[in-house]
Amino acid sequence: MSATDWYAHKSLENGVFWIQERFYVSGNRANIWLIRGSHQDVVIDAGLGLRSLPEYINAKGLLGDDMKRRNPLLAIGTHVHFDHSGGLHQFQQVGVHKAEVDALANGDNFETVTWLSDSEIVEDPSPGWTARQYRVKAVQPTHILQEGDVINLGDRQLTVLHLPGHSRGSICLHDRDNKVLFSGDVVYDGSMIDWLPYSTVGDYVRSCRRLVEMVDREEVELVMPGHYNTFGAKRLHRLASSYISGAGTCHRVSTCAVRSVAGLALRASSCCSVGC
Repeated sequence: MSATDWYAHKSLENGVFWIQERFYVSGNRANIWLIRGSHQDVVIDAGLGLRSLPEYINAKGLLGDDMKRRNPLLAIGTHVHFDHSGGLHQFQQVGVHKAEVDALANGDNFETVTWLSDSEIVEDPSPGWTARQYRVKAVQPTHILQEGDVINLGDRQLTVLHLPGHSRGSICLHDRDNKVLFSGDVVYDGSMIDWLPYSTVGDYVRSCRRLVEMVDREEVELVMPGHYNTFGAKRLHRLASSYISGAGTCHRVSTCAVRSVAGLALRASSCCSVGC
């Protein structure tokens, strides 16, 4: 299957494209965001990496044809979980938060929580492909990100917000001028996942408090999340507030138990995939 068949996109306002993997049918299917800038273009998250995302972007002309203007495309992972990081190795420039640099550089399929089933891939990307073969390929990040860093696209800037909880290196990218938040898996319109390896409920509560404060300060009007559909400030406030109110002692105890089971399952899955 070609890259042009594997992906599909929608053109949104202000030079933003929403890209998805057509034949990955799962709640884990991540949104891929391409943002055009006057000097730098950025991809936020890169999907599974089963077909070439750069090839698709170029074939569809999403970056235009001004080669003199264009800097190498920068791919930023909001975190290193497999559904977001699997395609990062396809890019010359790659950025992730400093807490997850080693996981990506080592191809750590435990921290990337690589867990893919054949049933989720409804059309094989290549002959004889099986989910058991799938691994997140190691790549050395060229951009090591941390809180407060600014990604300068020329006519717009994206500020890095370190908001751990879902993972230890989870970030959002905040377009302050346009009041847009690219939220990764820190928040989306669904149940927040805090039971994976390196998830931490306490960190997640603190991150959600920051999100509530951002809404209260009217710094966000639109959220472009890592999964599902976009939503506005009121929904962001409600989602973050609900997580905070639900993160009591019972939730923390049950989450700890589920994390232990999930960790054992991921260890076993990772071990089997490398034949140990």
